[in-house]
Amino acid sequence: MLEVDGICKTYRKKQVLSGVSLTAGPGQCVGIVGGNGCGKTTLLSILAGARKADKGSVKADGMEILGKPALQAAKIAYVPQENPFMDELSVKDNLSLWYKGDRSAMKRDLEDGPAAMLGINQFLTTPVGKLSGGMKKRLSIASALAGHEKILIMDEPGAALDLVCKEIIQEYMKQYIKDGGIIILASHELAELAVCSKMYVLKNGMTEEIPCGLTVAQLTARF
Repeated sequence: MLEVDGICKTYRKKQVLSGVSLTAGPGQCVGIVGGNGCGKTTLLSILAGARKADKGSVKADGMEILGKPALQAAKIAYVPQENPFMDELSVKDNLSLWYKGDRSAMKRDLEDGPAAMLGINQFLTTPVGKLSGGMKKRLSIASALAGHEKILIMDEPGAALDLVCKEIIQEYMKQYIKDGGIIILASHELAELAVCSKMYVLKNGMTEEIPCGLTVAQLTARF
């Protein structure tokens, strides 16, 4: 269970988040929508431990993890918009860094784990700098889940990808929640949002729960 309560964040006297709250349970994909600049990336990065909140609470399975980077990293996998790789290294070498040198665990995942499901073994020897955007995103998800965390935070995973890569990522998301994981997803893609069983709109620094399955017009009317 992920419980987020009263998250606040101010940048240069501008209040970006004004008490954001949400909940997510095992087997749920929770979508967060909102206009550009509304604070979605700020919120997700705080939940993942990449940024600090001014105040608030984030609990995973009843344990407070906000402000405790080691605990957040142990509980939450984070796929940011930008892919955090070394372009000159091969896919395999980049993966090895995320697996902290545990080659047996990496091998297992390439045979029957997130990396296998995302098709990473098809381009292991390719330098990351030569990968397409979709391949990099698939690698980013596999790398983030090297520790098999049960909470996955994804920031616009399908942005600017081709249809094949979008479908591969969406199928992985469906399997992840089917296996009892929790996904927190920021997206403008209806196909990705269709995976969600719960939705929030982020507006004026606050979250409001909204129905799933809204059309584009209905969604944007809430922004």
